[in-house]
Amino acid sequence: MHRTFPDLATPLMHVFLWTEGDPRPVIARPEKGCGDCWHTDDASLTIVRHENSDRFSIDITATKPVRQAILRWSHAWAPGTRMMGDAWERSYGELEWRGFTPHRTLPWYLVANDGSSSAGYGVQTGAASIACWQADGGGLTLSLDLRSGGAGVVLESRVLRAATVVQRPPVEGESAFAATRGLCAGLCPGQSTPPRPIVGHNDWYWLYGKNSEELILEATRRFMSLYPKNTDVVPWSVIDDGWQTPAGHDLHVNGGPWINRNPGFPDMPGLACRIKELGARPGIWVRPLNTKGVVPASWESRKPRRPSKGGTCLDPSLPEVLDLVRRDIARLREWGFEMIKYDFTTFDVTGLWGVAIGHPMGFAPDGWTLADNRKTTAEVLVNLYQNIRDAAGPDVLLIGCNTVGHLIAGLAEIQRIGDDTSATDWDRTRRMGVNTLAFRAPQQGTLFAADADCVPVSPHVSPKLTRQWLDLVARSGTPLFLSMDPAACDARMQDDIRRALEAAVRTCAPAEPLDWFDSAIPSRWMLQGVETRYDWNEWTD
Repeated sequence: MHRTFPDLATPLMHVFLWTEGDPRPVIARPEKGCGDCWHTDDASLTIVRHENSDRFSIDITATKPVRQAILRWSHAWAPGTRMMGDAWERSYGELEWRGFTPHRTLPWYLVANDGSSSAGYGVQTGAASIACWQADGGGLTLSLDLRSGGAGVVLESRVLRAATVVQRPPVEGESAFAATRGLCAGLCPGQSTPPRPIVGHNDWYWLYGKNSEELILEATRRFMSLYPKNTDVVPWSVIDDGWQTPAGHDLHVNGGPWINRNPGFPDMPGLACRIKELGARPGIWVRPLNTKGVVPASWESRKPRRPSKGGTCLDPSLPEVLDLVRRDIARLREWGFEMIKYDFTTFDVTGLWGVAIGHPMGFAPDGWTLADNRKTTAEVLVNLYQNIRDAAGPDVLLIGCNTVGHLIAGLAEIQRIGDDTSATDWDRTRRMGVNTLAFRAPQQGTLFAADADCVPVSPHVSPKLTRQWLDLVARSGTPLFLSMDPAACDARMQDDIRRALEAAVRTCAPAEPLDWFDSAIPSRWMLQGVETRYDWNEWTD
């Protein structure tokens, strides 16, 4: 490894292990004659190095429930080094290059740049722990949250392979963007991305849950009237939240049962067929771990933060809950839907949004466990995603929303990489859309197809700003979903949409932000080989 950056092949400075009953992590002792084995009275950590590789795995055993493992490398960083990391699940406008901030948590991976070259450190996708990095002037720290919910996992005699760590040395002449893409590719040996560009319509930012079969077909016809005829890329029409309930959308009550009791959607298989007849492929939204149906009390999540009214959050560590989820997903497939967008699983498991996770042990609140406390939260989430993948079958595309990107990679073709954009609040779109796309575009095609959320075409947002966001996403090489309010679709906007769709159906390299070291909302981008500038300021016309 270049001397500017840490080399994780060097001996660890410290290892800490935290088991239940201890008030804080306990420093582990290195085993004599084995520099890769560390012990406390109640737990052990072993480094398993991969031959001829920059990878190593971390194995954990414990006689008591174990909460956390911390690995620390000593290093004197070069002055001026800046860091960037990923997000716990979706991002919320917080991503940026920044100098040393010891309390800053960088989930899953860290890229460091010294002004001329970049090195990367991360854990392989599908890990059995929730991982984050922290950097300070004296070194680099990796923290692994091993809990089951909010309490230590019970391993008994099991050896837990908590994570596999990957480091990527700097490459001469390589940009920080290319280095980040290279790291992401190295972290995900089994990525699954769609073979063709993803382009389509989603009704959410037009109807916000007050949808119906008639309105879905109207939206599909409107979209298809603007869609290019000279392409073999078949677009999508995705039915979002609201189809499952006759009560209209309620942020507190938007769960199942997913059997359709909404008179506004009288025939779901028939609707899927009618969407296909209009020239689009049908997609649908679902919240698999929340239901208003009657279920056994033992299925309910034990997390402390539960919906304030209506709906039961289900515990996916239970095989009975997974059986229900598989049946629900299979039903959507059998109805004829070819894309399933599943949502809220991180919140329904932990009770927290990613924006609220502020420290290495913040992924879930303390003091509770999953029903099966022999599995870590990460293992339970990966198993949930695998069950959904199996139920959907090989021909249905999956979109994860409020899913953990680093755990779902390889199990869903598309990942919503940022929180919701907005049809009413431009600042929200700028934070959740532009910032997200800039700093997570390296994941496009390396982890999954990276969906920065819809472009809302709305009368409540300046057309100038909408056109720019539309142009960026359309030429970014990432999925483009439009959500069109007809009140905003005048002749000029329709022309803009036509041009955007013509760009979006082309396969191209991901958009590269050129001024991302200087701005969290980059204005200079390389798009399909052309440098393009945007003005994201809402106060100019």
